[in-house]
Amino acid sequence: MNGLELARQFYTECGEPMLKEQFPQLLPHLAAGLFGSGSECAGFDDTLSRDHDFEPGFMLLLPGEDVVDRKTAFALERAYAKLPKEFMGFRRSTVAPVGGPRHGVIRTAEFFADKIGAADGILTVSQWLTVPEHALFEATNGKLFFDGCGEVTRIREGLSAYPEDIRRKKLAGNLLLMAQAGQYNYTRCLKHGETGAAQLAVAAFVKAAMHTVFLLNGAYMPYYKWSFRAMRALPKLSMLAETLEVLLTTDNEPATAESKYDMIEDAAADVIDELMQQGLTKAICGDLEKHAYSVNDSIADGDIRNLHILASV
Repeated sequence: MNGLELARQFYTECGEPMLKEQFPQLLPHLAAGLFGSGSECAGFDDTLSRDHDFEPGFMLLLPGEDVVDRKTAFALERAYAKLPKEFMGFRRSTVAPVGGPRHGVIRTAEFFADKIGAADGILTVSQWLTVPEHALFEATNGKLFFDGCGEVTRIREGLSAYPEDIRRKKLAGNLLLMAQAGQYNYTRCLKHGETGAAQLAVAAFVKAAMHTVFLLNGAYMPYYKWSFRAMRALPKLSMLAETLEVLLTTDNEPATAESKYDMIEDAAADVIDELMQQGLTKAICGDLEKHAYSVNDSIADGDIRNLHILASV
């Protein structure tokens, strides 16, 4: 059983009855679910994940004090704390994880303000360009088990994908980074005898390539330690995960370096093919830099299009 399943059962068997019995007046105003930080929120948890911050629990999201006052929220906190200390063989912890509580009573506005800098979930263009991708992933992952007034659902649906012009801006920037780091700087660093710098170029190429693949799938890239796992599950270009992992984990001796450069070019070709299939580029070549500027030129909003091409990366 993974963490999301455990959370749903804990809510269904313990949380929901408590709410209906003690707080029926709150049901039209609150939401319950599990999303945010932690491998269990993304369905990435396993037996190893249970060594820390893993327990039966769920979130109870409340509107502002004008709807649910502090006294009522405090009573709800106490009721949540009195739920069974052990459930299905797992014990609830009395110590909050690093970064603050992930379960229990949380104000909706505080959660989204903390994650993305917008209490109502409505982002400006500047915020869309700069909010970390993993933060958007955490704001939209996991599951809602109940949403009395639909507010949390509305916010999460509004954040579920980048607006198209933002997606294209981020694509353009990451394509340019792929070109500079992989197609250009990797071999130049090696020619200078800078094998460490060459591997940094590889790392920069891999990171930009992964962001590009997630963007081409219309998905958010999670926190780095789960990025490869999430990439392998994507419908488009997931096969590049193996290529990128080899690039990161091999040396830069002459024979290996030649093979790695070929892998970089092959990955670039696969990305270009997908760009063309999605109608995102008009460039006809293998140079990712030219495709980066072509994608940028396709942005409809002039203000976004005219920002520096690396403004969002």
